[in-house]
Amino acid sequence: MIDVKRILENPEGVKAALAKKLWEFDPQPIIELSGKRLELLKKVESNKAEQNALSKSVPQVKKEGGDVQAIFAKVKALAAENKEEEAEPEKVESELKAQLEVLPNIPDDDLVAGGKENNHPIYKFGDPSSMKFKPKNHVDLCESLGLIDYKRAAKISGTGTWIYTNLGARLEWALLNYFIETHLGDGYEMILPPHLLNYDSGFTAGQFPKFEEDVFWLEGTEPRKFILPTAETALVNLHRNEIMDVNDLPKKYFAYTPCYRKEAGSYRSEERGMIRGYQFNKVEMVQYTTIEGSDAAFEEMVKKAQKLVEGLGLTYQLDKLAAGDCSHSMARTYDIEVWIPSMGIYKEVSSVSNARDYQARRGMIRYRDANGKIQFAHTLNGSGLATSRIFPALVEQCQTEDGCLVIPEVLRKYMGGLEIIKPIKK
Repeated sequence: MIDVKRILENPEGVKAALAKKLWEFDPQPIIELSGKRLELLKKVESNKAEQNALSKSVPQVKKEGGDVQAIFAKVKALAAENKEEEAEPEKVESELKAQLEVLPNIPDDDLVAGGKENNHPIYKFGDPSSMKFKPKNHVDLCESLGLIDYKRAAKISGTGTWIYTNLGARLEWALLNYFIETHLGDGYEMILPPHLLNYDSGFTAGQFPKFEEDVFWLEGTEPRKFILPTAETALVNLHRNEIMDVNDLPKKYFAYTPCYRKEAGSYRSEERGMIRGYQFNKVEMVQYTTIEGSDAAFEEMVKKAQKLVEGLGLTYQLDKLAAGDCSHSMARTYDIEVWIPSMGIYKEVSSVSNARDYQARRGMIRYRDANGKIQFAHTLNGSGLATSRIFPALVEQCQTEDGCLVIPEVLRKYMGGLEIIKPIKK
């Protein structure tokens, strides 16, 4: 959530910043509500001050032989009046919160305006043109190698799903083991969070109220729960409503979970197979940092995601997203996009983002700095990594002309030393 002080102090600056994110923002309602709330609070405080002054005067009036009953009656009347008036600032506060909570995060100053058309690559690894034969697509390869069963998945679940089979299941698990081992080696704490989350978790992450319909809700639960769309939603809530010690920061977590999203389906004919689905596996990183440590944490997480892709030997590019392509809650995002040979395009396999204090304000995630002052923490997240696009990229980039799959060296120890997967005999 945006700090309301920032809007009051520089309304046009906030308006211009959100315009870079393609968000039309009129600061006037928030300015008016803030002013109204302040006036109402002043009135309530003035009323309380008058009550206190009258109450303090009672001993002196008694001493002088005056009528204290009149004072008691006046105090009682003021208390009744104040009880009614105290509800007004709360009502205005609720209206103000409703205005603030739908606003997206303010993008960092160095981001260009506009949507994904203004994203630009800042680093490239590998050569997309190095393959000297026409590549097969991952759907055909996965079927010929016996890695994925799409037909039975459709039979037992429906479209937008798949079943890892035999060596395909082992290869998927090898990827997850590789990611997990790397994060543990880098000092991250492993978490296995619940997959059913409450509304406050979605609100703190910034997904609610705007994106309430984009998740799967579980009916019949009280309170109502949803299935996590990413482990970030759980991890960023670990320290909700807490005050951490500055000496405990940064806190570095990662989690493996399946992820469940409504965005499945073939938006384009090219997005078949595993490119887009209702359910996929992902290892997610999250950091809680001080204000001063935020930028360094972002760079560290970007490099970690890059290292994972490079360890697999995959061709990819690093994209700096334009303000309008950053997600609702994020101030900046870099995407790692891996090359899919059969499609001739790059596809995102990791987004590393900095929310600054946006999520922390929504979830009251704070720390006490070295001077004893309470500050809002900064939260960051990054995929490390999602397998649903790494898997097809790996299958396509590591294929041989005769239809075999060369397993990346870093995965072989998880595959019992297996180096190559050959087509199954029919």
